[in-house]
Amino acid sequence: MKVEIRLPELGEDAEEKASVSRWLVNIGDIVNTGDDLIELTTDKAAFTVPCPQNGVVVELLVEEGDEVVAGDPLCILES
Repeated sequence: MKVEIRLPELGEDAEEKASVSRWLVNIGDIVNTGDDLIELTTDKAAFTVPCPQNGVVVELLVEEGDEVVAGDPLCILES
């Protein structure tokens, strides 16, 4: 089953949008719950987004340098 992984809420103090610094996974990688998927930066901080479930990365939906906001799709996993 394919699952779309979306950017969670960034928090009360966070910027409205973040920039994709780099992917920490590649298509075909097996990921587990809690593994870091992507590194993002705002004007104030850099942070990673953890994987919410186990699966295989089948598609990356954003590229390095793209800007994303909470709720934007990041990648697709096959569970």
